[in-house]
Amino acid sequence: LTNLGLKEAKDFVDGVPKTVKEGVSKAEAEEMVKQFQEVGAVAEIK
Repeated sequence: LTNLGLKEAKDFVDGVPKTVKEGVSKAEAEEMVKQFQEVGAVAEIK
């Protein structure tokens, strides 16, 4: 989903809530939310 390395992923998680991606289609955003929810994350589209 994010293509982050280990350090970048840790920094990202330590700073949540945070925007993951901007400027994506509604369909892509919905698919990303679904993938996050499948692994137990809470995600929303703004």
